[in-house]
Amino acid sequence: MSFADIRTWVFDLDNTLYPARALYDEIGERMTAFIARALNIDAEEALHLREHYFHHYGATVVGLVERHGIDAREFLRDVHEADHGVLEPDAELRGLIAGLPGRRIIFTNGGGGHAQRVLESLQLGDLFETVFDIEDAQLTPKPQPECYERLLSACGFEANGALLIEDTLRNLEPAHALGFRTALVGAVHPSPRPPYVDHWAHDVKALLRGFGA
Repeated sequence: MSFADIRTWVFDLDNTLYPARALYDEIGERMTAFIARALNIDAEEALHLREHYFHHYGATVVGLVERHGIDAREFLRDVHEADHGVLEPDAELRGLIAGLPGRRIIFTNGGGGHAQRVLESLQLGDLFETVFDIEDAQLTPKPQPECYERLLSACGFEANGALLIEDTLRNLEPAHALGFRTALVGAVHPSPRPPYVDHWAHDVKALLRGFGA
C-alpha cells in the first residue's frame, strides 16, 4: 500500500487504536444506569432507549438531549468515568504512529474527556496534535456529513491528502464523498469491498506496517 501522498492522518479511537470491549462494557453499564436515574425508568427500558438512540441518532447522547433535555456534558462526563486500568500500552503501535509523517488527529464520537484519558492510558497522547470529539462537533456525530465538515474547518486541513482510519464501515462513506482516503480496520470486511473503502486491514498495526510498501 502507498500512503505517500497522505499529509493528515485521522484516527478513530475506540476499536481502532485499541480493543474497546473491556472498557466499553463498563461505559455501557454506566450509560444505562445514568438513563435510568435521569428518566426514572427501570434498567430494561433504559437499555432499550440507549440502543435505540444510538442507532437512530448515531450517538445515545444526541437522543437524550433532543428527546429529554439531558445535559450532554453531565452525561458524557459521568458515563466515561470508567476504569482505564484495563488498557495497556502497545510499544509497536506507538512506534508505527510516531513514524507517520504529517499531522495526526483523533476523531471520535466519544466525549467528556474520554479520548484524552484513553490516549494517556495507552501512552499515545503526545503523538496526536488534537482530539476532535462529539462535543467539538456540536453533538453532530459521525456519520453525519456535518461532523466531517466541522472537523475540516476546526482543524484546518483539506480532505484531499487526508486518510481516515475507522473500524465502523458506515463512518467511511461520507468521508470518502468529501475526498478523504479511507481505511477500514477490524476482523470483519464486507465482500465485495465497497468503493468508498480504499484500504483495509485486520487491525491498525497491520495497516500502518504497510505504509510505504
